[in-house]
Amino acid sequence: MPALVSPTADVHDSFRTAMAEFQAEGRGAPDDESMIGREIREYGDRWADPAVFRAYVDALRADALEESPRPAHFVPATTLWWVDGTDYLGRLAIRHRLTDWLREYGGHIGYDVRATARRRGHATAMLRAALPTAHALGIPSALVTCDVDNVGSRKVIEANGGVLEDERHGKLRFWVPTAPVGSAR
Repeated sequence: MPALVSPTADVHDSFRTAMAEFQAEGRGAPDDESMIGREIREYGDRWADPAVFRAYVDALRADALEESPRPAHFVPATTLWWVDGTDYLGRLAIRHRLTDWLREYGGHIGYDVRATARRRGHATAMLRAALPTAHALGIPSALVTCDVDNVGSRKVIEANGGVLEDERHGKLRFWVPTAPVGSAR
């Protein structure tokens, strides 16, 4: 049964296959500013080396720490991987706070599911499983965005209680409660 886990070297082979699937869709191109796009450009030709992959996993884990070095416009982020045993299915990042850019475009939570695992409910389950972690990070309601034409992602967000606030710059902006239904906020 799939679960959200901290990044782990245990999924090295399936992770590399998943990244190849993302690349086949055009991810990692110079204009791809997504997390996956940046990481494909930085690590893509080196992930095959187990030592490089372990260092990448360690860097992702460290990114959740406030004191970890990062570009000035980035905030701490908890990255979680959606895995089934040693099969990497997708990723989710919870940004601990919003910058002006994240408030307009990126939100608190971003997620990706590999091509061969889509349309099976993984994104909905992955977002649902991440909400308690966001709550524990002090985020009572998470901003989650998607492109206006991304019907699948909109359905994922709405299935997790997302309430549409507005559209800005071609992005729909939803607020998703992170506390369990019926709990005090």
